[in-house]
Amino acid sequence: MPAPAFVSPPTGSAPYAAAVRAFRWNIPARFNMGVACTDAQADGRNRPALIFVEEDGAIAQISFDALARSTNRFANVLTAAGLVRGDRVAVFLPQAPETAIAHLAAFKAGLISVPLFTLFGDEALEYRLAASGAKVLVTDLAGLAKLERVRDALPDLAHVFVTGPDSGGARGFDAALDRASDRFAPVDTGPDDPAIIIFTSGTTGNPKGALHGHRVLLGHLPCITFIHEGMPQPGDLHWTPADWAWIGGLFDVLFPSLYLGVPVLAHRARKFDPEAAMALMADHKVRNVFLPPTALKLLRQADVRHPGLVLRSLLTGGESLGAELGAFVRERLGVEAREIYGQTECNLVVGSNSSYFPIRPGAMGKPIPGHDVRVVDAAGRELPAGQEGIVAVRTGDPVMMLEYWRNPQATADKYAGDFLLTGDLGRQDEDGYLWYVSRSDDVITSAGYRIGPGEIEECILKHPAVALVAVVGVPDALRTEAVKAWIVLKPGHEPGEALTAEIQNHVRERLSAHEYPRHVAFTDALPMTATGKILRRELRARG
Repeated sequence: MPAPAFVSPPTGSAPYAAAVRAFRWNIPARFNMGVACTDAQADGRNRPALIFVEEDGAIAQISFDALARSTNRFANVLTAAGLVRGDRVAVFLPQAPETAIAHLAAFKAGLISVPLFTLFGDEALEYRLAASGAKVLVTDLAGLAKLERVRDALPDLAHVFVTGPDSGGARGFDAALDRASDRFAPVDTGPDDPAIIIFTSGTTGNPKGALHGHRVLLGHLPCITFIHEGMPQPGDLHWTPADWAWIGGLFDVLFPSLYLGVPVLAHRARKFDPEAAMALMADHKVRNVFLPPTALKLLRQADVRHPGLVLRSLLTGGESLGAELGAFVRERLGVEAREIYGQTECNLVVGSNSSYFPIRPGAMGKPIPGHDVRVVDAAGRELPAGQEGIVAVRTGDPVMMLEYWRNPQATADKYAGDFLLTGDLGRQDEDGYLWYVSRSDDVITSAGYRIGPGEIEECILKHPAVALVAVVGVPDALRTEAVKAWIVLKPGHEPGEALTAEIQNHVRERLSAHEYPRHVAFTDALPMTATGKILRRELRARG
Protein backbone atom coordinates (compact mmCIF):
# COMPACT_ATOMS: atom_id res chain seq x y z
CA MET A 1 0.00 0.00 0.00
CA PRO A 2 1.15 3.61 -0.45
CA ALA A 3 3.31 4.92 2.37
CA PRO A 4 2.25 7.98 4.38
CA ALA A 5 3.50 11.22 2.88
CA PHE A 6 5.70 11.99 5.88
CA VAL A 7 5.74 10.90 9.50
CA SER A 8 7.87 13.38 11.42
CA PRO A 9 9.11 16.96 11.04
CA PRO A 10 12.25 17.30 8.93
CA THR A 11 15.29 18.48 10.82
CA GLY A 12 16.75 21.90 10.21
CA SER A 13 15.83 25.51 10.72
CA ALA A 14 12.78 25.56 8.44
CA PRO A 15 10.94 22.23 8.82
CA TYR A 16 7.67 23.44 7.29
CA ALA A 17 9.32 24.77 4.14
CA ALA A 18 11.36 21.57 3.86
CA ALA A 19 8.23 19.43 4.22
CA VAL A 20 6.42 21.40 1.50
CA ARG A 21 9.38 21.08 -0.87
CA ALA A 22 9.82 17.37 -0.23
CA PHE A 23 6.18 16.38 -0.49
CA ARG A 24 5.03 14.14 -3.33
CA TRP A 25 1.63 12.49 -3.63
CA ASN A 26 1.71 8.72 -3.96
CA ILE A 27 -1.65 7.78 -5.45
CA PRO A 28 -1.61 4.29 -6.98
CA ALA A 29 -3.47 3.35 -10.15
CA ARG A 30 -5.61 0.86 -8.21
CA PHE A 31 -6.79 1.49 -4.65
CA ASN A 32 -9.62 0.28 -2.41
CA MET A 33 -10.23 1.75 1.04
CA GLY A 34 -11.79 -1.44 2.38
CA VAL A 35 -8.77 -3.54 1.43
CA ALA A 36 -6.30 -0.91 2.69
CA CYS A 37 -7.95 -0.76 6.13
CA THR A 38 -8.40 -4.51 6.68
CA ASP A 39 -6.65 -7.05 4.43
CA ALA A 40 -3.47 -4.97 4.25
CA GLN A 41 -3.24 -5.08 8.06
CA ALA A 42 -4.40 -8.69 8.60
CA ASP A 43 -1.03 -10.34 9.10
CA GLY A 44 -2.09 -13.22 11.36
CA ARG A 45 -0.83 -11.57 14.56
CA ASN A 46 -4.33 -10.59 15.73
CA ARG A 47 -3.29 -7.00 16.37
CA PRO A 48 -6.19 -4.94 17.78
CA ALA A 49 -8.12 -2.83 15.29
CA LEU A 50 -11.21 -1.82 17.28
CA ILE A 51 -11.69 -1.67 21.04
CA PHE A 52 -15.41 -1.30 21.68
CA VAL A 53 -16.61 -0.03 25.06
CA GLU A 54 -20.33 -0.68 25.60
CA GLU A 55 -22.51 1.71 27.60
CA ASP A 56 -22.35 -0.69 30.56
CA GLY A 57 -18.54 -0.73 30.43
CA ALA A 58 -18.18 -4.15 28.79
CA ILE A 59 -15.26 -4.30 26.35
CA ALA A 60 -14.98 -6.16 23.07
CA GLN A 61 -11.77 -6.24 21.05
CA ILE A 62 -11.69 -6.92 17.30
CA SER A 63 -8.41 -7.67 15.59
CA PHE A 64 -7.42 -6.67 12.08
CA ASP A 65 -7.60 -10.34 11.11
CA ALA A 66 -11.16 -10.63 12.44
CA LEU A 67 -12.12 -7.33 10.82
CA ALA A 68 -10.87 -8.58 7.45
CA ARG A 69 -12.96 -11.75 7.77
CA SER A 70 -16.09 -9.92 8.93
CA THR A 71 -15.91 -7.36 6.13
CA ASN A 72 -15.46 -10.21 3.63
CA ARG A 73 -18.56 -11.88 5.04
CA PHE A 74 -20.72 -8.78 4.73
CA ALA A 75 -19.37 -8.03 1.27
CA ASN A 76 -20.58 -11.51 0.30
CA VAL A 77 -23.96 -10.79 1.90
CA LEU A 78 -24.32 -7.58 -0.10
CA THR A 79 -23.42 -9.15 -3.43
CA ALA A 80 -25.70 -12.13 -2.73
CA ALA A 81 -28.52 -9.61 -2.16
CA GLY A 82 -28.08 -8.50 -5.78
CA LEU A 83 -26.19 -5.27 -5.26
CA VAL A 84 -23.87 -4.30 -8.07
CA ARG A 85 -21.01 -1.85 -8.40
CA GLY A 86 -22.10 1.69 -7.55
CA ASP A 87 -25.21 0.76 -5.52
CA ARG A 88 -25.59 2.59 -2.21
CA VAL A 89 -25.44 1.10 1.29
CA ALA A 90 -26.64 3.39 4.08
CA VAL A 91 -25.24 2.95 7.60
CA PHE A 92 -27.47 4.29 10.38
CA LEU A 93 -25.49 3.30 13.47
CA PRO A 94 -23.45 4.86 16.31
CA GLN A 95 -19.78 4.14 16.99
CA ALA A 96 -19.67 0.34 16.95
CA PRO A 97 -17.85 -2.52 15.18
CA GLU A 98 -20.85 -3.07 12.88
CA THR A 99 -20.50 0.52 11.64
CA ALA A 100 -16.92 -0.02 10.51
CA ILE A 101 -17.73 -3.46 9.07
CA ALA A 102 -20.62 -2.13 6.98
CA HIS A 103 -18.63 0.73 5.45
CA LEU A 104 -15.49 -1.30 4.76
CA ALA A 105 -17.46 -4.21 3.28
CA ALA A 106 -19.27 -1.81 0.95
CA PHE A 107 -15.90 -0.44 -0.22
CA LYS A 108 -14.58 -3.94 -0.85
CA ALA A 109 -17.68 -4.79 -2.90
CA GLY A 110 -17.35 -1.69 -5.08
CA LEU A 111 -20.45 -0.14 -3.51
CA ILE A 112 -20.99 3.38 -2.16
CA SER A 113 -21.59 3.78 1.57
CA VAL A 114 -23.82 6.52 3.01
CA PRO A 115 -23.19 7.36 6.69
CA LEU A 116 -26.24 8.61 8.60
CA PHE A 117 -26.33 10.25 12.05
CA THR A 118 -28.30 8.34 14.67
CA LEU A 119 -29.98 11.48 16.00
CA PHE A 120 -31.62 12.22 12.65
CA GLY A 121 -35.38 12.51 12.86
CA ASP A 122 -37.81 10.94 10.42
CA GLU A 123 -37.63 13.70 7.80
CA ALA A 124 -33.83 13.93 7.85
CA LEU A 125 -33.53 10.15 7.51
CA GLU A 126 -36.07 9.97 4.70
CA TYR A 127 -34.44 12.83 2.78
CA ARG A 128 -30.98 11.26 2.78
CA LEU A 129 -32.13 7.74 2.00
CA ALA A 130 -34.28 9.01 -0.87
CA ALA A 131 -31.65 11.41 -2.22
CA SER A 132 -28.94 8.73 -2.21
CA GLY A 133 -31.24 6.02 -3.58
CA ALA A 134 -29.88 3.59 -0.99
CA LYS A 135 -30.76 -0.04 -1.66
CA VAL A 136 -29.54 -1.30 1.72
CA LEU A 137 -29.77 0.09 5.23
CA VAL A 138 -27.79 -1.22 8.19
CA THR A 139 -29.19 -0.03 11.51
CA ASP A 140 -30.15 -1.01 15.06
CA LEU A 141 -33.55 -1.31 16.76
CA ALA A 142 -33.76 2.44 17.43
CA GLY A 143 -33.03 3.21 13.79
CA LEU A 144 -35.44 0.54 12.63
CA ALA A 145 -38.25 2.21 14.56
CA LYS A 146 -37.56 5.49 12.73
CA LEU A 147 -37.34 3.72 9.40
CA GLU A 148 -40.74 2.07 9.80
CA ARG A 149 -42.39 5.51 9.83
CA VAL A 150 -40.90 6.51 6.45
CA ARG A 151 -40.32 3.18 4.69
CA ASP A 152 -43.27 3.59 2.31
CA ALA A 153 -41.61 6.70 0.85
CA LEU A 154 -38.42 4.80 -0.04
CA PRO A 155 -39.07 2.56 -3.05
CA ASP A 156 -35.34 2.03 -3.73
CA LEU A 157 -34.71 0.54 -0.28
CA ALA A 158 -34.76 -3.22 -0.83
CA HIS A 159 -32.90 -4.68 2.15
CA VAL A 160 -32.64 -3.75 5.82
CA PHE A 161 -30.18 -5.33 8.26
CA VAL A 162 -30.52 -4.80 11.99
CA THR A 163 -27.79 -5.45 14.54
CA GLY A 164 -28.74 -8.42 16.65
CA PRO A 165 -31.41 -10.95 15.62
CA ASP A 166 -34.07 -10.63 12.90
CA SER A 167 -36.67 -8.04 13.81
CA GLY A 168 -39.71 -6.45 12.15
CA GLY A 169 -38.95 -7.67 8.65
CA ALA A 170 -35.26 -6.75 8.91
CA ARG A 171 -32.54 -9.38 8.64
CA GLY A 172 -30.27 -9.94 11.61
CA PHE A 173 -26.82 -8.57 10.84
CA ASP A 174 -24.95 -11.12 12.95
CA ALA A 175 -26.82 -14.09 11.52
CA ALA A 176 -26.23 -12.87 7.98
CA LEU A 177 -22.48 -12.70 8.65
CA ASP A 178 -22.43 -16.12 10.29
CA ARG A 179 -23.94 -17.75 7.19
CA ALA A 180 -21.57 -16.04 4.72
CA SER A 181 -18.10 -17.06 3.61
CA ASP A 182 -15.14 -15.18 5.05
CA ARG A 183 -13.41 -15.25 1.67
CA PHE A 184 -14.12 -12.50 -0.83
CA ALA A 185 -12.36 -11.23 -3.93
CA PRO A 186 -12.49 -7.42 -3.61
CA VAL A 187 -13.76 -5.45 -6.56
CA ASP A 188 -10.91 -3.85 -8.50
CA THR A 189 -11.30 -0.12 -7.89
CA GLY A 190 -9.30 2.92 -8.88
CA PRO A 191 -8.69 5.96 -6.67
CA ASP A 192 -11.34 8.00 -8.51
CA ASP A 193 -14.07 5.34 -8.31
CA PRO A 194 -16.99 6.46 -6.09
CA ALA A 195 -16.84 5.13 -2.53
CA ILE A 196 -18.85 7.25 -0.08
CA ILE A 197 -21.54 9.95 0.00
CA ILE A 198 -21.30 12.21 3.05
CA PHE A 199 -24.11 14.69 3.37
CA THR A 200 -23.22 18.19 4.45
CA SER A 201 -24.51 19.22 7.86
CA GLY A 202 -27.06 21.51 6.24
CA THR A 203 -26.37 24.84 7.93
CA THR A 204 -27.96 26.53 4.90
CA GLY A 205 -30.55 24.93 2.61
CA ASN A 206 -31.00 21.23 2.03
CA PRO A 207 -27.98 19.05 2.74
CA LYS A 208 -25.97 18.09 -0.32
CA GLY A 209 -24.27 14.74 -0.73
CA ALA A 210 -20.52 15.09 -1.24
CA LEU A 211 -19.44 12.10 -3.32
CA HIS A 212 -15.87 11.00 -2.65
CA GLY A 213 -13.64 8.48 -4.37
CA HIS A 214 -11.42 5.89 -2.71
CA ARG A 215 -8.53 8.37 -2.91
CA VAL A 216 -10.15 10.54 -0.23
CA LEU A 217 -8.50 8.38 2.45
CA LEU A 218 -5.04 8.97 0.95
CA GLY A 219 -5.86 12.67 0.75
CA HIS A 220 -6.36 12.77 4.53
CA LEU A 221 -3.04 11.13 5.40
CA PRO A 222 -0.73 14.17 5.09
CA CYS A 223 -2.71 16.04 7.75
CA ILE A 224 -3.04 12.99 10.01
CA THR A 225 0.72 12.42 9.96
CA PHE A 226 1.31 16.17 10.32
CA ILE A 227 -0.87 16.46 13.44
CA HIS A 228 -0.04 13.09 15.05
CA GLU A 229 3.63 13.21 14.12
CA GLY A 230 5.22 9.80 13.91
CA MET A 231 1.91 7.89 13.83
CA PRO A 232 1.96 4.99 14.28
CA GLN A 233 4.06 4.91 17.41
CA PRO A 234 4.06 2.10 19.99
CA GLY A 235 1.00 2.39 22.21
CA ASP A 236 -0.95 4.70 19.90
CA LEU A 237 -4.71 4.40 20.41
CA HIS A 238 -7.10 6.84 18.73
CA TRP A 239 -10.47 8.07 20.00
CA THR A 240 -13.01 10.78 19.25
CA PRO A 241 -16.43 11.57 20.66
CA ALA A 242 -17.41 12.71 17.15
CA ASP A 243 -19.97 10.39 15.61
CA TRP A 244 -18.87 8.08 12.82
CA ALA A 245 -21.60 9.51 10.60
CA TRP A 246 -19.55 12.58 9.66
CA ILE A 247 -16.31 13.15 7.80
CA GLY A 248 -14.59 14.11 11.08
CA GLY A 249 -15.31 10.84 12.85
CA LEU A 250 -14.72 8.67 9.79
CA PHE A 251 -11.75 10.34 8.08
CA ASP A 252 -10.09 12.26 10.90
CA VAL A 253 -9.99 9.12 13.04
CA LEU A 254 -11.48 5.76 12.00
CA PHE A 255 -10.24 5.04 8.49
CA PRO A 256 -6.79 6.72 8.64
CA SER A 257 -6.03 4.95 11.91
CA LEU A 258 -6.95 1.54 10.50
CA TYR A 259 -4.94 2.28 7.36
CA LEU A 260 -1.91 3.05 9.53
CA GLY A 261 -2.46 0.00 11.74
CA VAL A 262 -3.46 2.07 14.79
CA PRO A 263 -6.32 0.70 16.92
CA VAL A 264 -9.43 2.84 17.40
CA LEU A 265 -11.45 3.11 20.60
CA ALA A 266 -15.20 3.05 19.93
CA HIS A 267 -17.77 4.11 22.50
CA ARG A 268 -21.48 4.80 21.99
CA ALA A 269 -22.00 7.67 24.44
CA ARG A 270 -25.46 9.22 24.21
CA LYS A 271 -24.01 12.68 24.81
CA PHE A 272 -20.64 14.19 25.61
CA ASP A 273 -20.00 13.94 29.35
CA PRO A 274 -16.77 15.73 30.36
CA GLU A 275 -16.05 13.56 33.39
CA ALA A 276 -16.82 10.34 31.52
CA ALA A 277 -14.67 11.46 28.59
CA MET A 278 -11.67 12.16 30.82
CA ALA A 279 -12.09 8.80 32.57
CA LEU A 280 -12.41 6.96 29.26
CA MET A 281 -9.20 8.50 27.90
CA ALA A 282 -7.32 7.75 31.10
CA ASP A 283 -8.65 4.24 31.72
CA HIS A 284 -7.89 3.03 28.21
CA LYS A 285 -4.59 4.91 27.85
CA VAL A 286 -5.74 6.83 24.79
CA ARG A 287 -2.79 8.50 23.09
CA ASN A 288 -4.36 10.35 20.16
CA VAL A 289 -7.67 12.24 20.11
CA PHE A 290 -9.88 14.37 17.93
CA LEU A 291 -11.82 16.66 20.27
CA PRO A 292 -13.96 19.34 18.58
CA PRO A 293 -13.82 22.82 20.14
CA THR A 294 -17.29 22.35 21.63
CA ALA A 295 -16.02 19.32 23.57
CA LEU A 296 -13.00 21.28 24.77
CA LYS A 297 -15.24 24.14 25.92
CA LEU A 298 -17.41 21.68 27.85
CA LEU A 299 -14.31 20.19 29.48
CA ARG A 300 -13.20 23.64 30.53
CA GLN A 301 -16.67 24.53 31.77
CA ALA A 302 -16.83 21.36 33.89
CA ASP A 303 -13.33 22.01 35.28
CA VAL A 304 -12.68 18.26 35.38
CA ARG A 305 -9.23 16.78 36.01
CA HIS A 306 -7.77 13.29 35.74
CA PRO A 307 -4.20 12.34 36.69
CA GLY A 308 -4.15 9.25 34.45
CA LEU A 309 -4.11 10.99 31.05
CA VAL A 310 -1.31 9.89 28.69
CA LEU A 311 -2.27 11.83 25.57
CA ARG A 312 0.39 12.27 22.89
CA SER A 313 -1.45 14.35 20.28
CA LEU A 314 -4.71 16.24 19.95
CA LEU A 315 -6.49 17.34 16.79
CA THR A 316 -9.31 19.87 16.92
CA GLY A 317 -11.25 21.81 14.33
CA GLY A 318 -14.59 23.16 13.23
CA GLU A 319 -14.16 26.66 14.62
CA SER A 320 -11.29 28.85 15.83
CA LEU A 321 -9.90 27.77 19.18
CA GLY A 322 -8.37 31.00 20.46
CA ALA A 323 -5.56 31.56 22.95
CA GLU A 324 -7.56 30.91 26.13
CA LEU A 325 -8.86 27.51 25.09
CA GLY A 326 -5.46 26.53 23.71
CA ALA A 327 -3.87 27.36 27.06
CA PHE A 328 -6.51 25.27 28.85
CA VAL A 329 -5.68 22.26 26.67
CA ARG A 330 -1.97 22.54 27.43
CA GLU A 331 -2.55 22.91 31.16
CA ARG A 332 -5.34 20.36 31.65
CA LEU A 333 -4.76 17.73 28.95
CA GLY A 334 -0.99 18.01 28.74
CA VAL A 335 -0.75 18.33 24.96
CA GLU A 336 -0.77 21.00 22.29
CA ALA A 337 -4.11 21.74 20.64
CA ARG A 338 -3.40 21.36 16.94
CA GLU A 339 -6.11 22.98 14.90
CA ILE A 340 -7.17 21.79 11.46
CA TYR A 341 -9.42 23.26 8.82
CA GLY A 342 -11.50 21.56 6.15
CA GLN A 343 -15.05 20.76 5.19
CA THR A 344 -17.05 17.76 4.02
CA GLU A 345 -16.21 18.54 0.41
CA CYS A 346 -12.46 18.98 0.96
CA ASN A 347 -11.22 18.07 4.41
CA LEU A 348 -8.00 18.49 6.43
CA VAL A 349 -6.21 20.95 4.15
CA VAL A 350 -4.90 23.41 6.77
CA GLY A 351 -3.35 22.68 10.15
CA SER A 352 -1.05 23.80 12.94
CA ASN A 353 1.82 22.10 14.73
CA SER A 354 4.59 23.95 16.60
CA SER A 355 7.11 21.33 15.49
CA TYR A 356 6.82 22.88 12.03
CA PHE A 357 6.04 26.54 12.77
CA PRO A 358 4.99 28.64 15.77
CA ILE A 359 1.27 28.51 16.50
CA ARG A 360 -0.43 31.88 16.30
CA PRO A 361 -3.56 31.89 18.47
CA GLY A 362 -6.62 32.56 16.35
CA ALA A 363 -4.99 31.42 13.10
CA MET A 364 -6.07 28.18 11.42
CA GLY A 365 -2.45 27.40 10.62
CA LYS A 366 -0.82 26.90 7.24
CA PRO A 367 -1.68 24.67 4.27
CA ILE A 368 -0.78 21.05 4.97
CA PRO A 369 2.02 19.90 2.62
CA GLY A 370 0.35 18.52 -0.50
CA HIS A 371 -2.60 20.93 -0.40
CA ASP A 372 -2.63 24.27 -2.20
CA VAL A 373 -4.90 26.62 -0.22
CA ARG A 374 -5.32 30.26 -1.22
CA VAL A 375 -7.59 33.24 -0.60
CA VAL A 376 -9.42 34.25 -3.78
CA ASP A 377 -12.27 36.42 -5.01
CA ALA A 378 -15.59 35.08 -6.31
CA ALA A 379 -14.07 34.52 -9.75
CA GLY A 380 -11.22 32.39 -8.37
CA ARG A 381 -8.55 35.07 -8.70
CA GLU A 382 -5.89 35.01 -5.99
CA LEU A 383 -5.86 37.97 -3.62
CA PRO A 384 -2.80 39.63 -2.07
CA ALA A 385 -1.69 38.87 1.48
CA GLY A 386 -3.85 40.49 4.12
CA GLN A 387 -6.89 40.97 1.88
CA GLU A 388 -10.10 39.25 2.92
CA GLY A 389 -11.63 36.81 0.44
CA ILE A 390 -12.85 33.25 0.01
CA VAL A 391 -10.71 30.39 1.32
CA ALA A 392 -10.19 28.09 -1.66
CA VAL A 393 -8.36 24.86 -2.52
CA ARG A 394 -6.73 24.22 -5.88
CA THR A 395 -8.44 21.49 -7.88
CA GLY A 396 -6.79 18.13 -8.48
CA ASP A 397 -6.41 17.52 -4.75
CA PRO A 398 -6.95 13.85 -3.76
CA VAL A 399 -8.98 14.85 -0.69
CA MET A 400 -11.47 16.81 -2.83
CA MET A 401 -14.95 15.47 -3.59
CA LEU A 402 -15.79 14.09 -7.01
CA GLU A 403 -19.07 16.03 -7.13
CA TYR A 404 -22.28 16.76 -5.28
CA TRP A 405 -24.39 13.65 -5.73
CA ARG A 406 -26.80 14.14 -8.66
CA ASN A 407 -26.55 17.93 -8.36
CA PRO A 408 -24.54 19.29 -11.30
CA GLN A 409 -25.55 22.92 -10.71
CA ALA A 410 -24.44 22.91 -7.09
CA THR A 411 -21.23 21.19 -8.18
CA ALA A 412 -20.53 23.85 -10.79
CA ASP A 413 -21.28 26.63 -8.29
CA LYS A 414 -18.70 25.20 -5.91
CA TYR A 415 -15.82 25.96 -8.28
CA ALA A 416 -14.33 29.10 -9.80
CA GLY A 417 -11.26 29.12 -12.00
CA ASP A 418 -8.78 26.56 -10.70
CA PHE A 419 -10.25 26.44 -7.21
CA LEU A 420 -12.91 24.83 -5.07
CA LEU A 421 -14.55 27.60 -3.08
CA THR A 422 -15.13 26.65 0.55
CA GLY A 423 -17.67 29.42 1.16
CA ASP A 424 -15.62 30.55 4.16
CA LEU A 425 -14.15 34.03 4.30
CA GLY A 426 -10.59 34.42 5.46
CA ARG A 427 -7.25 36.05 4.82
CA GLN A 428 -3.65 34.89 4.51
CA ASP A 429 -0.89 36.92 6.08
CA GLU A 430 2.60 37.59 4.76
CA ASP A 431 3.97 34.55 6.60
CA GLY A 432 1.46 32.15 5.05
CA TYR A 433 -0.85 31.75 8.06
CA LEU A 434 -4.54 31.49 7.22
CA TRP A 435 -7.08 33.33 9.36
CA TYR A 436 -10.74 32.41 9.42
CA VAL A 437 -13.17 35.33 9.33
CA SER A 438 -16.61 33.75 8.94
CA ARG A 439 -18.92 31.85 6.67
CA SER A 440 -19.76 34.14 3.78
CA ASP A 441 -23.37 34.25 4.99
CA ASP A 442 -22.31 34.98 8.60
CA VAL A 443 -20.71 38.35 7.85
CA ILE A 444 -22.41 41.22 9.69
CA THR A 445 -22.77 44.49 7.78
CA SER A 446 -23.13 47.28 10.32
CA ALA A 447 -22.84 51.02 9.61
CA GLY A 448 -20.69 50.30 6.56
CA TYR A 449 -18.40 47.87 8.41
CA ARG A 450 -18.09 44.19 7.53
CA ILE A 451 -17.78 42.34 10.82
CA GLY A 452 -16.91 38.67 11.28
CA PRO A 453 -18.35 37.04 14.42
CA GLY A 454 -15.29 34.95 15.30
CA GLU A 455 -13.14 37.68 16.82
CA ILE A 456 -16.05 39.00 18.91
CA GLU A 457 -16.87 35.51 20.17
CA GLU A 458 -13.26 34.91 21.15
CA CYS A 459 -13.24 38.18 23.08
CA ILE A 460 -16.50 37.46 24.90
CA LEU A 461 -15.30 33.97 25.83
CA LYS A 462 -12.49 35.57 27.83
CA HIS A 463 -15.06 37.05 30.21
CA PRO A 464 -15.08 34.91 33.38
CA ALA A 465 -18.88 34.52 33.39
CA VAL A 466 -19.19 33.16 29.83
CA ALA A 467 -19.24 29.46 28.96
CA LEU A 468 -20.44 29.58 25.33
CA VAL A 469 -21.28 32.38 22.91
CA ALA A 470 -22.51 32.91 19.37
CA VAL A 471 -22.59 36.26 17.59
CA VAL A 472 -24.96 37.14 14.74
CA GLY A 473 -26.28 40.18 12.94
CA VAL A 474 -29.86 41.32 13.50
CA PRO A 475 -31.81 43.89 11.46
CA ASP A 476 -31.22 47.51 12.46
CA ALA A 477 -32.99 50.41 10.75
CA LEU A 478 -30.03 52.75 11.15
CA ARG A 479 -27.03 50.44 10.71
CA THR A 480 -28.49 47.75 8.38
CA GLU A 481 -27.46 45.18 11.00
CA ALA A 482 -26.44 45.31 14.65
CA VAL A 483 -24.26 42.85 16.51
CA LYS A 484 -26.11 40.51 18.87
CA ALA A 485 -24.47 38.04 21.25
CA TRP A 486 -26.25 34.91 22.47
CA ILE A 487 -24.55 33.78 25.68
CA VAL A 488 -24.58 30.67 27.86
CA LEU A 489 -23.30 31.53 31.34
CA LYS A 490 -21.09 29.43 33.58
CA PRO A 491 -22.66 28.00 36.73
CA GLY A 492 -22.89 30.56 39.52
CA HIS A 493 -23.56 33.54 37.25
CA GLU A 494 -26.96 35.12 36.69
CA PRO A 495 -28.08 37.22 33.70
CA GLY A 496 -28.98 40.84 34.26
CA GLU A 497 -28.48 44.39 33.09
CA ALA A 498 -25.26 44.82 35.04
CA LEU A 499 -23.68 41.72 33.50
CA THR A 500 -24.90 42.75 30.03
CA ALA A 501 -23.20 46.14 30.36
CA GLU A 502 -20.06 44.52 31.72
CA ILE A 503 -19.80 42.17 28.73
CA GLN A 504 -20.48 45.00 26.28
CA ASN A 505 -17.73 47.11 27.82
CA HIS A 506 -15.46 44.06 27.83
CA VAL A 507 -15.73 43.90 24.01
CA ARG A 508 -15.73 47.68 23.47
CA GLU A 509 -12.48 48.08 25.40
CA ARG A 510 -10.70 45.07 23.92
CA LEU A 511 -11.82 45.16 20.28
CA SER A 512 -13.60 48.19 18.93
CA ALA A 513 -16.63 50.35 19.55
CA HIS A 514 -18.18 49.27 16.24
CA GLU A 515 -17.88 45.56 17.13
CA TYR A 516 -19.38 45.47 20.61
CA PRO A 517 -22.75 43.65 20.88
CA ARG A 518 -25.52 46.21 21.04
CA HIS A 519 -27.86 43.36 21.94
CA VAL A 520 -27.14 40.57 24.43
CA ALA A 521 -29.40 37.59 25.07
CA PHE A 522 -28.80 34.87 27.65
CA THR A 523 -29.84 31.32 26.87
CA ASP A 524 -29.46 27.85 28.37
CA ALA A 525 -28.09 26.33 25.16
CA LEU A 526 -27.05 27.27 21.63
CA PRO A 527 -28.53 25.57 18.56
CA MET A 528 -25.91 23.41 16.89
CA THR A 529 -25.54 21.02 14.02
CA ALA A 530 -24.87 17.38 14.79
CA THR A 531 -21.17 18.10 14.28
CA GLY A 532 -21.12 20.83 16.92
CA LYS A 533 -21.20 23.89 14.66
CA ILE A 534 -23.39 26.74 15.80
CA LEU A 535 -26.54 27.24 13.71
CA ARG A 536 -26.34 31.01 13.36
CA ARG A 537 -29.29 31.09 10.97
CA GLU A 538 -31.51 29.82 13.78
CA LEU A 539 -30.26 32.56 16.06
CA ARG A 540 -30.79 35.15 13.34
CA ALA A 541 -34.35 33.86 12.92
CA ARG A 542 -35.00 34.44 16.63
CA GLY A 543 -34.22 38.13 16.12
